[in-house]
Amino acid sequence: MKLAFVLYKYFPYGGLQRDMLKIAKACQQRGHEVHIYTLSWTGDLPEGIEIHIVPVHRLMNHARYRAFSRALQPLLHDRQIDRVVGFNKMPGLDYYYAADPCLKDKLCQKSHRLIRWLPRYRHFMSYEEAVFGVDSTTEIMLLAPRQKKIYQNWYRTPEQRLHMLPPGISRDRMAPGNAAEIRSELRQEFSLTDDEYLVLCIGSGFKTKGLDRSLRAVAALPAALKERTRLIAIGSDHGESFQLLAKRLGVAGQFEILQGRDDIPRFLQGGDLLLHPAYHENSGMVILEGVIAGLPVLVTDVCGYAYHVEQADAGRVVPSPFDQQQLNRMLAEMLVSASHEQWSKNGIAYGKENDLYSMAEVASDLILGSGTT
Repeated sequence: MKLAFVLYKYFPYGGLQRDMLKIAKACQQRGHEVHIYTLSWTGDLPEGIEIHIVPVHRLMNHARYRAFSRALQPLLHDRQIDRVVGFNKMPGLDYYYAADPCLKDKLCQKSHRLIRWLPRYRHFMSYEEAVFGVDSTTEIMLLAPRQKKIYQNWYRTPEQRLHMLPPGISRDRMAPGNAAEIRSELRQEFSLTDDEYLVLCIGSGFKTKGLDRSLRAVAALPAALKERTRLIAIGSDHGESFQLLAKRLGVAGQFEILQGRDDIPRFLQGGDLLLHPAYHENSGMVILEGVIAGLPVLVTDVCGYAYHVEQADAGRVVPSPFDQQQLNRMLAEMLVSASHEQWSKNGIAYGKENDLYSMAEVASDLILGSGTT
C-alpha cells in the first residue's frame, strides 16, 4: 500500500515526531511505500521514505494549518494514497495518532470559556471535531486510558473507533550494566560532587512541561538542600523567560538549559530525580523513560503516563488540583528520602516485566489492517 503520514512540523527531539518516524519505519519495513507530508522538516532524512514539504505560507498558524489541510487533498489523490495517518488533528484522516490533549476539555474549563470563540480556537476545535466527532470515520490510536475518558466525555466517540496503544519506549533508556560508570562520567562532566543532587526536566515545550513550577520548587528547598541541588532542563525550546525567572528566584547559578540532544540515556543515569510537573500532558514518554532507567520520578497526575509511576512504585505523583506548596514539599522529601534506592529498583524491574516498547508495531498492525483493538 501507499501510506501518507501527515504532520505540521518535524524536528528530531519532539516526542510526537519521534513516534511518527517509528511507526512510519515499522510500516516501511513491512514492504509498504511511505510518504511524509509536512510544512517543515528539521533533521536527517529517513532512508527510503519520501518527504514532501507542502508550500503553504500564512501569517497565522491556524490559517497556515487550514491551507495545508486543503492543499493535501489533491496531492494525496494524485499519488493514489491508500491510507492517510495524521499526527495532528485535521479532516480527511483514516487514522489519527492522539499525541495531543483534548482542546475542548481545556477551553471549556471556566477560565477559558470566552477565548474558545476566537477564530484561532474555533478552527482547532472544528478540526478536533472532524477527528473525534460521532459522524467522523477516523480510527483513533490512544496512548493512555485517561485520554479515552476525556475525549468520550466531550465527543461521545464510538468505542469501536478507539484503539489503545502500548507505550513505545526505546530500550536504550533501560539501565545498562555499566550504569554506575555512565553516572560517574556525566557528573564529572557537569562538575557535580557525590553529595550534590541533579534534578532533570526533560522535554520540548518548557511552559507546558511546568518548568516554571520546577524552578519555584527548587527555589523553595531548605537552604542547605538548595545549595546542593542543580536543575538542568533539556529540550528544543526558547528558555530566556525561564532564565529570567531563575534569576528572580535566586537560583540562576544552579540552573542550566541544554538544547535537545541524542544522549538522554546518560542524563537518566546521571540524575537523581526526574521532575515533570506538567500543566497538561497526553502521555509523557519521558516519565516512563525515567522509570525504566531507574531514575525516581515526581510528576503531576494530569500526565497520561503518571499512572505508571504509581503502578511501578517508582516515585510520587502530585494530585490535582495542583498546589505549588505541595510540589515544593514533595521535591524536598524525595531528594533526601530513604526510599530513593527502592524507587530505582522498582522502576528497573517494571521495565523488565511489562510491555512498554511495542507501540510502533501495534500501530502499524492497526494501520495495515492486521491488528486488533
